[in-house]
Amino acid sequence: MTSLMYTNSVPVFKQLLTALKAILAQADAHVAANAIEPNAFLEARLYPDMFPLIKQVQVAADFARGISARLSGVDVPVYEGNEKTFADLDVLLAKTMEFLESLSPAKFAGSETIEIVLRPGTPKEKKLRGNAYLANYGLPQFLFHVTTAYAILRHNGLAIGKRDSWGVLRGWLTGSDRSSYI
Repeated sequence: MTSLMYTNSVPVFKQLLTALKAILAQADAHVAANAIEPNAFLEARLYPDMFPLIKQVQVAADFARGISARLSGVDVPVYEGNEKTFADLDVLLAKTMEFLESLSPAKFAGSETIEIVLRPGTPKEKKLRGNAYLANYGLPQFLFHVTTAYAILRHNGLAIGKRDSWGVLRGWLTGSDRSSYI
């Protein structure tokens, strides 16, 4: 039996990171086709005090790796975070997907009750059980950054819609292979 902690994390991360990867490829093609400076999109923000697109993608990938690693009991892979181009972001998302693929569902068994300590040893230290960490902290953080990346691109004129942000659910929406989603 597959752990619900696995089911409610890794497949969600993979689906949305795959969608984000496709949207970023569309953005890369759009800037090339329209002779737009790539940094006009990569450094775009929804508001001056928010992270730019490039950082939104990095943080989303960080959350996907960090949450999955902590819940599966493996070391969190650390990447340098020096991405500067759409191609760099594509590599980051590919490496993140490879890491997610390496985690077996069995590694998540019992993770709903493990203690996760956020910002250990700091005044902001917070201890959460695995299920609260995933549902009330990890997933909302991940979803925020993925959604914000989508919103930045849409706000800057990329012709994408809700279905683009859903990724693999697209097949379900058009009726092909509904049984895999039931």
